[in-house]
Amino acid sequence: MLLAIEQGNTNTMFAVHDGERWIAQWRAATDSTRTADEYAVWLSQLLHMAGLQMGVLDECIISSVVPQSIFNLRNLARRYLHTEPLVIGENADLGIQVRIDKPSEAGADRLVNAIGAHVAYPGALIVIDSGTATTFDVVAADGAFEGGVIAPGINLSMEALHTAAAKLPRVAIQKPRRVVGKDTVTAMQSGVFWGYIALIEGLISRIKAEWDVPMTVIATGGVASLFHGATASIDHFDPDLTIRGMLEIHDRNRKKKS
Repeated sequence: MLLAIEQGNTNTMFAVHDGERWIAQWRAATDSTRTADEYAVWLSQLLHMAGLQMGVLDECIISSVVPQSIFNLRNLARRYLHTEPLVIGENADLGIQVRIDKPSEAGADRLVNAIGAHVAYPGALIVIDSGTATTFDVVAADGAFEGGVIAPGINLSMEALHTAAAKLPRVAIQKPRRVVGKDTVTAMQSGVFWGYIALIEGLISRIKAEWDVPMTVIATGGVASLFHGATASIDHFDPDLTIRGMLEIHDRNRKKKS
């Protein structure tokens, strides 16, 4: 069975694939100091709760945007799964062109999303990933990664308002009933929510004008569902984009070896 580890700046996802489908998924807060042994204790308990054991995992793929964590995640695979993991950006062949000035700077998450989107949707694409940062990436019709835009994430913006302004409280992000707030909380919620809708719509419009080809827009990430129904600029909400991309990369590398 395959263990896929997708690590962002905020959360880390562990998922198990049995060769036909994903049978288990768990998330933990990202902690760059967590050791391989600590990961193993945590993971073994969750596997046990799902009726699985560490011994059934014999393959591993890792995508991480936290370089200092890769050493421990790799050791988790080597020490407890007895396998050499595929690591995006190191020993994994992605099977796509990265058409940016410095390909080594492309984040693993952005590349994985590009592949996950290309195998599911035809033509040129704009992939929006709403996480710690909000990224807008262009995927060519041939699957190549063409670059994109990186903006602060919506949670980061809300936290910055609270931290930098003494009288502004920490509030939950939600869609307000009206644009003009009648108190501080609803005014902040409106500014962040509708401000991000305007950011999304504006950048999509500018990207499409710059490329001048038909493009499908796919949104993913932990906050993407918040925007569902709030803008017609997004064609599809796809929460499985990243995990689909990791499985595709794993399959491509396994076929290459055989």
